[in-house]
Amino acid sequence: MIMLLFGCSFSKTPSKPVTIQPKIPAETVSTLLKEASVQYKVLANRLPAGQFPKSYHDQEDRLETSGSDWWCSGFYPGTLLYLYQATGDKELQTEALRIMTDLKKEQYNTTTHDLGFMMYCSFGNANQLAPRPEYRDILVNSAKSLASRFSPKVGAIKSWDSTPNDFLVIIDNMMNLELLFWATRATGDSSFYKLAVTHANTTLQHHFRPDYSSYHVLNYNSTTGAVQQKKTAQGYADESAWARGQAWGLYGYTVMFRETKDPKYLTQAMHLADFVLQHPNLPDDKIPFWDYNAPNIPSALRDASAGAINASALLELCRYVPAPTAQHYFSAAETMLQSLSSDTYRAAPGTNGGFLLKHGVGHLPQGSEVDVPLTYADYYYIEALRRYQEFRR
Repeated sequence: MIMLLFGCSFSKTPSKPVTIQPKIPAETVSTLLKEASVQYKVLANRLPAGQFPKSYHDQEDRLETSGSDWWCSGFYPGTLLYLYQATGDKELQTEALRIMTDLKKEQYNTTTHDLGFMMYCSFGNANQLAPRPEYRDILVNSAKSLASRFSPKVGAIKSWDSTPNDFLVIIDNMMNLELLFWATRATGDSSFYKLAVTHANTTLQHHFRPDYSSYHVLNYNSTTGAVQQKKTAQGYADESAWARGQAWGLYGYTVMFRETKDPKYLTQAMHLADFVLQHPNLPDDKIPFWDYNAPNIPSALRDASAGAINASALLELCRYVPAPTAQHYFSAAETMLQSLSSDTYRAAPGTNGGFLLKHGVGHLPQGSEVDVPLTYADYYYIEALRRYQEFRR
C-alpha cells in the first residue's frame, strides 16, 4: 500500500487535486533522497554514544549535541526512518532504532510539552513502519505525560514551567497535538482528543492578531485562565511575526482539520498560508527571513527551518482546498523545495557536519543556533520531499 507521510507519522493519502502536475522530475527527488541518506550516515558516524545531534558549527568543525530530553531529540531518528522508507537502506533503520533506545525513557517526562516532537516523530514513525506493542505503549505513555500538563481552567497545555501564577503557552505547542489524536485512536479514550481540540480552540481564540500573524508566547493566569501577557521569546519583538512560529501555526491547524474535519481549522490554516504567501517581505525564493518584521530586511538572516515546515504543511493543505487555491499552495511549496534543494541552502555532500540544510535560525535574540543547520529543518525538508513524491502516485 502506498502511504503518505503526514505530520510525524505515516497515514493514508487523501485525494489528489486533479489539476496539480509536479514540475520537479521524479528522478531529481529520488536523487535528493538518496544523497540525503548518504549525508546522514556522515552525521551518524560523527555522533558520540548517548548523544543526539543538535547543530553544527562550521568554523570550528564542531558537532553540537544534546541528551534525549532536548526537544529536538526525535527529529534525528524520525529523519532516518523517512529516509529508510524512501531508499530501503537498512543502515538508516538500524541507526534510528539504536538511538531510540536512548530516547524511550522520555515517555515519562512530564516537564516538557514537546513530547509530540520527541516521541511521535520517532516512535510514531517506527510504529507505522513495523508495529510493535512496545512502541504503542511508549506512545500511549507519552500522550499521558503530555496530557498531564493540561489545565482545564486555562483550556490549554502548558508549554514552559514558570512562576505559580503564570501559565505559558507557545504557538509551537500546536505541533504536539497530533500525538493526542493518535492516542485516542489507539486506546479509544476520547479524553486525549478533547484535550487537543480544547487547546487548539484556546490558541485560535487568543494567539492570533487580526491579520493572522501569531504571537509566540501567551501568558495566562493559572488560577483564572485570563490572558495576562502576549509576547515573543524567539521573534524580533512582541508584535512581530516570527517566521517559524507562523509555520508552526500553519502546520498545526492543517493537522487539526485533518484529524477533526472541522472547517474552522481549515479556514484558519488557509488564513495562515495566505499571510505567509502574500507577505510583502517574503523573498522570491519563498524561504522567509527569520522574522517577517526583522529590522534589517533584506539583509536579515533567512530561516531554512521555517521554509521547510511551510513547504511540508502546504503540500498537505493543498489537498483539502478547491483547485485554484490548491495549485497556488502547491506551486509555492514546489518553489520552496526547489530553493531548499539548491546550493544556497542544501549542503554539499560530506560537509555541514552531515546535516542536510544550511541557514537555520533557532533563537536569534538569545544568540543561540544562529545561521546553522538544525535537525528539524532537515526533518521537515525530507518530509516535504516525501509528500511531493506522492503527487505522482
